[in-house]
Amino acid sequence: MYGKILIRCDLEVRTGMHIGGSSAFSAIGAVDSPVVRDPYTGLPIVPGSSLKGKLRTLLARSLCQDIENLSADDARILRLFGSAEPVRRSRLQFADAFLTNAEALSNKGVRVTEIKTENTISRANSVANPRQIERVIAGAVFGVSIVYDVTDPAQVEEDLALLAKGMKLLQWDYLGGHGSRGSGRVSLKNFTLKNYGAPVELDSLNALFDEVDSYELFSV
Repeated sequence: MYGKILIRCDLEVRTGMHIGGSSAFSAIGAVDSPVVRDPYTGLPIVPGSSLKGKLRTLLARSLCQDIENLSADDARILRLFGSAEPVRRSRLQFADAFLTNAEALSNKGVRVTEIKTENTISRANSVANPRQIERVIAGAVFGVSIVYDVTDPAQVEEDLALLAKGMKLLQWDYLGGHGSRGSGRVSLKNFTLKNYGAPVELDSLNALFDEVDSYELFSV
């Protein structure tokens, strides 16, 4: 059998987020580390590869119970995210996430990115080395779309429970770079699921993702 489940949600940036783009052709005086952008609109995006890679890493660490030394991937990780050796197809397809509230931010008179200046200090001579990092501002919202391929109905709930667990962990971690210094905190909310041809009920699956909101770090 074969079918698909579409999972959609909003990813809200809670602290400035930096997912880096190329600065190979930056003009003199330009920001040192720009964010990745959609070449068509010029607006920041969250690459699907960034979200997929972060969720996979968080889940791998969780399942092997070791944050420093990751052992071979758990079988559940391999079937959900795929592998190169041995070649195994991922059941999840992550689309790039595009900014959904650019107009609302513009109406408030704010830009969608900010420039954060940081200094690295030489321990040898105390000389400062300033650098500029572009970040997507807090309050920016990106539309996340993930497609799950249903190849074994008996494993759907376990697979999506694992994905929901990764999303809970992400909200207590960070997305992108410079997370240990406060960047990249995000919230995931407003989940919707749609079924395309898979013989599964969505009620229990919806409940899995409803729980993700309760792990939101910035909830009041």
